[in-house]
Amino acid sequence: MVYIEIRKRFNVFDETLGKEVIRVINVDKISDAELKVTFQYNSKLVEKIRQVEGRRWEAIQKCWIIPNNVKSINSLTKVFIKEDINWDGSLNSFITKNSEGNLHNSNPKLEELEKCLILKGYSPKTKKAYIGHVRRFLEIINKKPEVLTKEDVEKYICYLLKEQKTSHAFANQALSAIKFYYQHSLKKDKVLYDLPRPKKEKKLPNILSQREVLSILDSVNNIKHKSILFLIYSAGLRVGEVVRLKVDDIDSDRMLIHVRQGKGRRDRYTILSEVALGMLRKYAMVEKPKGWLFPGGKDNCFLTERSVQKIFATACKKSSIKKDVSVHSLRHSFATHLLESGTDLRYIQELLGHSSSKTTEIYTHVTEANLSKIKSPLDRLMK
Repeated sequence: MVYIEIRKRFNVFDETLGKEVIRVINVDKISDAELKVTFQYNSKLVEKIRQVEGRRWEAIQKCWIIPNNVKSINSLTKVFIKEDINWDGSLNSFITKNSEGNLHNSNPKLEELEKCLILKGYSPKTKKAYIGHVRRFLEIINKKPEVLTKEDVEKYICYLLKEQKTSHAFANQALSAIKFYYQHSLKKDKVLYDLPRPKKEKKLPNILSQREVLSILDSVNNIKHKSILFLIYSAGLRVGEVVRLKVDDIDSDRMLIHVRQGKGRRDRYTILSEVALGMLRKYAMVEKPKGWLFPGGKDNCFLTERSVQKIFATACKKSSIKKDVSVHSLRHSFATHLLESGTDLRYIQELLGHSSSKTTEIYTHVTEANLSKIKSPLDRLMK
């Protein structure tokens, strides 16, 4: 059996990990002539797979059937260009055999790229993202790495923006990944130095009100799940940071949380809420964690980020939150509510672990305290 796992991102790409809902598409080999494609129903995914030539729907088996050939596999890759596709090892050999190496899945340059990313200390998440971007670039351009040009990159970025309608942030990270690939794997340092970047989109985060946050926290009954959400909101943690906390990282004497190797491989301290500490003590009495504060299902593993995302999504559903928010919105709300209560922006920057104050300044645009001071001219007119 061979399969393609596709993780669907419904949000625009965001390095701070905004809303992310993951769907899995399985592609099984029926025969040398056909592949079976199955996934949980989603209208957007159905719309995309309908673009694959030769596909047909099998109502009895409830699956899509596509031809087992290079053209269909390439087509599947193109329609899901915004997805993170993980190719199973057995499928890689199958593709190479049928495509005479055109997809470059066994490209030694990609192995070299991974080695360079590791040596330069890139995080596993960035490493995975960069390799995914370069692999998709090679699949779409479909040329040997040695003959790639600047025009190929321009063509690909235009393809992302115009045809696939990706966000500018997604296209920007794709360009960064390809530039890294050209420089370190292809040794073409100056080929892309003057390639223009898509203008960054200025989008404001969705903020939960304090009443909405309370409603979400109150809707959770599981003590472990409740403790996780309490910590994220009370300390402004990223989801990747909360799941990687260890018991020793909670300093109840100094009322601080030690965040180790957060984004950018930086350590920092953030505040420990008295209420959150009380919840953690209740949780510790029941679960008695050792090592990882929130262990996962496997031995010596922490809880997955996906599990926390599901916990938050369930809580939002129970509390009837209609806003388009994710677990990361708790971190945004933490910063906004601190700013509204008069906390200095520089302290908030330190608590969040932002390397630049410009990143933190976005919260000045979404605070009620600032906006509520402005009176609409209509209100003045009708007095």
